[in-house]
Amino acid sequence: MIVAYVDSLPVLVWRFDPPRLTISSAPFGGGVGERGWVLNATVPDGYDRLDPDQHVAEIAAELRLTGPGTGLLTAVDVRKVVSVTERGVTAEVTTGVSVPTWAGAPDVAGERIGTINAVCRLPVRLGPAALVNAVATVTEAKSQALFEAGVDGTGTATDAIVLLCPTSGPAEPYGGPRSRIGSALARVVHEAVSSGLR
Repeated sequence: MIVAYVDSLPVLVWRFDPPRLTISSAPFGGGVGERGWVLNATVPDGYDRLDPDQHVAEIAAELRLTGPGTGLLTAVDVRKVVSVTERGVTAEVTTGVSVPTWAGAPDVAGERIGTINAVCRLPVRLGPAALVNAVATVTEAKSQALFEAGVDGTGTATDAIVLLCPTSGPAEPYGGPRSRIGSALARVVHEAVSSGLR
């Protein structure tokens, strides 16, 4: 991971050669597939663009990132990223919770500020079901950290996750919080979010 700058705003950039198998909820390059890069970019106060996918594409072009990738945006200064590693599993999280929400709450009109972006790298390939299960594990660990910190919500309306793993090798069948890889994933995300909140 490096820190770059576009329009004087910081951008975290990860490059992977060879590309990694990725599952992502990011506005650009979301879904499942092979991705050769990830970016997490700070946007200015009062950000009001309605085309975040195009904005990420513009940032990627400025940074000369080519080929398939995935990108995140946040109002948080991404230089405040928290990185935690355990047993080869790394979570790099930027945490902003100005206006947290409860996932099951009724719709509320108004501004949603704050984003928790988690970029998680795993040392072994996950099978398709395990990839999906790992996304749930990240979400559970994030929610646990918020609960323990007394935050009135399970996250924000714009939280995003990127999970990356090798494209080859034996596939782990499970990604839940009591599985071999999922347990480490849960702990590093929990610690990264907890530290970000502090």
